Amino acid sequence: MFTPKTTVYAHCDLPCGIYDPSQAKLEAQSVKACMQKYAASSDPDFKARAVAIKEARSNMVKEHLWVLWTDYFKPNHFEAYPNLHSLFNDATKLAGAAGTKGTNDVEVADKLLAKIDEIAEIFWATKK
Repeated sequence: MFTPKTTVYAHCDLPCGIYDPSQAKLEAQSVKACMQKYAASSDPDFKARAVAIKEARSNMVKEHLWVLWTDYFKPNHFEAYPNLHSLFNDATKLAGAAGTKGTNDVEVADKLLAKIDEIAEIFWATKK
């Protein structure tokens, strides 16, 4: 009675075309801007808000990257681009506690943006 009559298979949670690394990049740019505003301010309340926003946006970067890593990219992509797993690992760590969440160093945000750009280059190559 409850056995499905038809089995369907999908390669993603939603229809194709919804993935885009620019979401992660936009959040990473926001992280960098918060760091810059933090450094330019002497107001402790403003600085506290900048850190809170930076940390929340860093989490959003990780979320966007995880979706790409786990939902969009498939085994054939990882075979064609053997460094893809390490790029994602490095990028998510750069957005984590040892990265942008744990510092206000703009250089760390720049490193995160560079990793996202590398991932985006591969992403767009797989869309051709």
